Amino acid sequence: MNPLRVSFPSGTLTLEGSLTLPEAATRVPAVAVCHPHPLYGGSMYNNVVDAIISALTERHIASFKFNFRGTGQSEGEHDNGNGEQDDLIAALDYLTSRNEIDSRRLGVVGYSFGGMVAARLASREKRIKTLALVSPALSPPDLSRLKDLACPVLIISGDRDDFVPSASVRALQKYLPQPSLAETVASADHFWWGQEKTMADKVADYLLSHL
Repeated sequence: MNPLRVSFPSGTLTLEGSLTLPEAATRVPAVAVCHPHPLYGGSMYNNVVDAIISALTERHIASFKFNFRGTGQSEGEHDNGNGEQDDLIAALDYLTSRNEIDSRRLGVVGYSFGGMVAARLASREKRIKTLALVSPALSPPDLSRLKDLACPVLIISGDRDDFVPSASVRALQKYLPQPSLAETVASADHFWWGQEKTMADKVADYLLSHL
């Protein structure tokens, strides 16, 4: 099925998004996908985001990518990960409004900056049943939030990532609820060039097993 371009509200703002549904979709699980840092060129039109959506579609999981406030055609201004949490809540609200979506089976993926936003929200958003963080840009205060997560989490990074060292990702394992996983992919950098499918398959398989 071709992606459906949509507009949806986040407070007083209107954001843009793109919903991809599996063929013959009816009451399927769904995943919201959060893009990397908009001040460094990140948007929903991203190689990592699109690879994850393709992998989810192959597994008959609906996906919803969207632009955070101040990005692309989304209204507002960048808010350093604060207002962006409201945008992710709004994306989940949109998914639950769709008759095709099973609102009891919602997951979230966040890449880089999007991973930070997703991790911060997941500690207080009970609708998120599983979470995948791809090369997440987590600050020290975010680590305490990981301990508050009630859902299973996959954290995945590349061993050539110059921004999110793989050793620091593996060290996060002790903060994660079970059954969670911290995984490193060989020869992958922060942007996942040439390794998109390997990463996306791991992410989609993990989400499928917990949705």
